[in-house]
Amino acid sequence: AALPGPTPADWVQAPLDPAVRAVLVGFDEHFSYAKLCQALRYLLRGGPDCLLVGTNRDHRLPLEGGAGIPGTGCLVKAVETAAQREAFIVGKPNRFMFDCVAGEFQVDPARTIMVGDRLDTDILMGNACGLTTLLTLTGVTALDEVRGHQDSGCAARHSLVPDYYVDSIADLLPALGE
Repeated sequence: AALPGPTPADWVQAPLDPAVRAVLVGFDEHFSYAKLCQALRYLLRGGPDCLLVGTNRDHRLPLEGGAGIPGTGCLVKAVETAAQREAFIVGKPNRFMFDCVAGEFQVDPARTIMVGDRLDTDILMGNACGLTTLLTLTGVTALDEVRGHQDSGCAARHSLVPDYYVDSIADLLPALGE
């Protein structure tokens, strides 16, 4: 989306779709100031009746060799800051996504394992939903971070501790073959 004119006065005069009742912020490699302006305009027009929904709060996405790129959480935070309101997050660590899946497919938490590479999303959601959790150390989390949470006296930090961990997801392949 391009800005509809050279000045801010033009930007706020562009027509808005009257059917829009929500702004959804997800991963967008083409996120722009124009999109941020449009999101804010919809949220201001609709007030509290216009939902602000984010897919997740991941602040960074890891790449090979220790590199990373900004995650969706950065985009969500930009819209939240502009709108001065908090988004409802439907993805991890919010249990909304799990509740939808569990309700549709009769998932038994006692027989379900959450596998992930992030403590603050994957493991936190798994623990909050009563699942067994397995951390794979091939992502953003190091074992020293887990130990720090485990050794703390803080209940909130304990909710970030997985039940199990593996160095690589490949370590699970022998168990899956049985």
